[in-house]
Amino acid sequence: MAEHAHLLTEIKSNIASKDPIKARLVLAYLENVDRSLREQVLGAFRAADPDFAVPILARFISEHRDLATGLPLVREIMAMKILAQPDLIAKALRDPQTPFRRMYISMAGELRLESAVGDLVDALLAASDVEEINQIIETLGEIGDPAAINSLSDFLYSGNRTLIISATRALGKIGTPTAMLRLSERMGTDNQLDLLILDIFAKVQDSISLDKLNEAMRSHYAHLRTYAKKTLVAIGPKAVPLLTENLLFDDADLRVHTLNVLGDIGDPAAISPIRKLLHNHPESANVRFAAYEALGLLPLDRGAYVLTQGLSDPVEHVCIAAAKAIDRNFNEIMAAGIKNLASERDEDAHRIIKTVISAQARNIFLSLMSEENFQPMALGYLAKAHQDIRDFFYVVLKEEGYSDLALKLLAPEEKKTVARKRICAVDDSRMILNIYKSTLHELGFEPVLFEFPASALEWLENEKPDLVLTDLNMPDITGIDLARAIRRTFSKEELPVVMVTTQNEVNDNRAALDAGVNDILHKPFTAESLRAVIAKHI
Repeated sequence: MAEHAHLLTEIKSNIASKDPIKARLVLAYLENVDRSLREQVLGAFRAADPDFAVPILARFISEHRDLATGLPLVREIMAMKILAQPDLIAKALRDPQTPFRRMYISMAGELRLESAVGDLVDALLAASDVEEINQIIETLGEIGDPAAINSLSDFLYSGNRTLIISATRALGKIGTPTAMLRLSERMGTDNQLDLLILDIFAKVQDSISLDKLNEAMRSHYAHLRTYAKKTLVAIGPKAVPLLTENLLFDDADLRVHTLNVLGDIGDPAAISPIRKLLHNHPESANVRFAAYEALGLLPLDRGAYVLTQGLSDPVEHVCIAAAKAIDRNFNEIMAAGIKNLASERDEDAHRIIKTVISAQARNIFLSLMSEENFQPMALGYLAKAHQDIRDFFYVVLKEEGYSDLALKLLAPEEKKTVARKRICAVDDSRMILNIYKSTLHELGFEPVLFEFPASALEWLENEKPDLVLTDLNMPDITGIDLARAIRRTFSKEELPVVMVTTQNEVNDNRAALDAGVNDILHKPFTAESLRAVIAKHI
């Protein structure tokens, strides 16, 4: 506006005479003029000496935050003047009485002024105001100079949670091995803080960070294990060399978690260590199951025929995992080996065909169906199978030209005189869900299956099954979280919940029972062990 044009002349005169009082009065009036004139008035400070411009602009930004936010030119000019004369920051930090001192601290962070680190550390040690301490900690993190590590580490153990979290994040931004070591030393007493530190490790990904993420898979707390596994999967092949070393330790739980992660990463470098593990036939059936499940997710070469040994495993779950892995890597050599294995004894044939049907292993099934002597046996098992499985193999037979066999699957099931009780099973492993489908159907129950706990909770808003079976280690929502959520709606008497897990960890068991779980069943379960635990609660 023309009537305010004199402001530009006035500010230039104030800058030339270094009159801070009149200059501040002009700046205070800027809210009454248009944006163009505001920028012209502020632009005049480009010609000002730094020791005159910086204090005035610091005051303007502090006292007129809303106006200054819409005028990025203010900070731009202030930054330019500070870079021209960095000792202005040093003087402000050394004098606690400097007006608008926090503006100087903020600019030190924005400009990444490493020259200010020493003065910031001194100011940190001398400060008593929590807000100022917190700002200095954040600023040291923004600058990222390792010289601040020791001072920041001290605040990891302060009695103020806000300062602890700020110091944690600041060390994460510095990101050196020493900073990661300090964070690793802080872990173990606060689960939420541990998650924040693990998140930092996931971003930094140096050797110490990867070691600590790997170590977190041994945690006594399910949510930390789950987070570590999810993070290592996201890191991908870079984590594989460290993970495969875990397979050398005789720790069944660690091996299972490691195999889960290796399968999800899908890096071929994991194939050889997993095959070596299976060659030594680990005692834990859960480890063998996880190993075959992982191999089923990896791109195996023609040597994949070694998977056929899994069909002879004494534990049914392991056989199913092996069948699924074989089916994904099926070839002529495997087909011949499986036929030979199934032809040796009737009991072998029955076991293999039942396993193939439970695993919904299409390729193995079709290979066996090419031999007429296996056909009656397969139809016998399919006649008793869950309708979903019958429908799956009906389509397979029709597509591959076995129309006569497919028609036999259309025979109606025997009419049920009593409606089946519904059991809800939640597990992030689709293979385990398939096992639940077959086993629960075999036991006379109607399975309702969920791969994601959130979907199960949504279903439970309107439905009430007779029992819930849940895994412990699941991403996003653990089995313990799921149990707590269920208990907000249903009591233990109204809806029994059974935790089904590979873990046998005291903390997990206590946490599960505290969350409202009625019982704990350990994997691998059998039809008999599942029947027994169900009978206790239904």
